[in-house]
Amino acid sequence: MVHTIRINGISKSFGRIQALDSVTFDVPPRSIFGLLGPNGAGKTTLFSLVANFLKANAGSVEVLGIDTRRISQLRGRLSIFPQDAAFQRNVPILNQLVFFRLLGGRTRQEATKEVMQTLELVGLESVAKRRVGTLSHGMIKRLGIAQAFLGHPEVILLDEPTAGLDPASAHQTRDLIKKLQECATIMVSSHNLTEIQELCDYVAILDLGKLVFAGSVEDITRADCEYDLELSRPLQDGEVKRLNSLTGLRDIRSMAVVTANGSVGSASYLVTLDISHDQDAIIGALLRKLLDMGITPRKFTQSRSLEKHFLEVTGSADSC
Repeated sequence: MVHTIRINGISKSFGRIQALDSVTFDVPPRSIFGLLGPNGAGKTTLFSLVANFLKANAGSVEVLGIDTRRISQLRGRLSIFPQDAAFQRNVPILNQLVFFRLLGGRTRQEATKEVMQTLELVGLESVAKRRVGTLSHGMIKRLGIAQAFLGHPEVILLDEPTAGLDPASAHQTRDLIKKLQECATIMVSSHNLTEIQELCDYVAILDLGKLVFAGSVEDITRADCEYDLELSRPLQDGEVKRLNSLTGLRDIRSMAVVTANGSVGSASYLVTLDISHDQDAIIGALLRKLLDMGITPRKFTQSRSLEKHFLEVTGSADSC
């Protein structure tokens, strides 16, 4: 497979603590790749090794075909947004970002134009002359992403980009990351499993420094055959039997019935499909059958399968 980042047998220890142990996986080009793991799993250490902030005890990291031990050859092509990225509070945004581009060899005119274009991308062009200390937490996060994107790097590393954000700001940040995917490969770490499932194409899961899974989000979600189904009204016993007779439908179980003003309203069900059958065909047959029975499906979504898989492979399910 063509890859943008190749993690090859990476190991890193700090004294007696083995932070990473022979970790190997590839990051495909123009993907959003999620890095998951419990606290202490080795995510930040791996990010630091990819950025060449740390040196590995064994193994290698390649970015765009270049060993990161020759990090100077990746200048302008690789960028990182650390979780604790800091800016000078009393210096205007524009001045700080222009300074970074001057260090990159741009003229002041080139640097100012590039910075304003990037601030427009993240929705901060209207506050370009404000001091960082006057910005909200969400704005500072977007400013950090803007800094990471300066120079249009081909690979961007984002460490917990939505940590501490309110839901609206987190949503805006995810939308921004999806925009960046149009011209870069993005590797993002997060503790928010629902967010990673929505945002990422591929994931790697670390636990106690070891790689326990690497692959596409689609593979994980297709392996999980549970779906949340919301209907316009509850099913009768005979209707449940008719649905259960469909080939490939293993079970349909009532979860909740919503009432309003004393009248029965919508109803929620957990639908389990047989993994050995074509799930798209089963879903199509189920929805057609419901419509034939005069029942309107209001929602049909997969049931948080990435979180379930994460808990299984890290052993956290047993301790919950």
